[in-house]
Amino acid sequence: MQLQIIAAIAAGGALGAVGRHFVVAQVTHWAGNGFPLGVLAANVAGSFAMGLLVELGALVWSPSPELRAFIAVGFLGAFTTFSTFSMDTVLLYERGAIWQCAGYIVASVVLSVGAFFLALSLVRAAVT
Repeated sequence: MQLQIIAAIAAGGALGAVGRHFVVAQVTHWAGNGFPLGVLAANVAGSFAMGLLVELGALVWSPSPELRAFIAVGFLGAFTTFSTFSMDTVLLYERGAIWQCAGYIVASVVLSVGAFFLALSLVRAAVT
């Protein structure tokens, strides 16, 4: 991988992580801690931005590989990984792979949340 691509991803990732922190903190300050609305806002905003990037890139805009890596992989990847999940889901749907799309959604949510619970259990068992 080219050094310029790696640098673009790193710079975008730093900004995306700070941006996510800012959004989550601001929304949490505004809405309170009862529901993870800040995280939801970051995930939805990142998915929306990824959708814009993908469609603009397909139809009217041809950013350089470095700029694409900066925005899509770096910034949006750090701002939210949900944007990538959304893109993959929509691609499956638009390809007509409806059952694969549904399976991907269910498997991603169930397995990811399940893996999180499993990790919690393993750490708790090891530490307590």
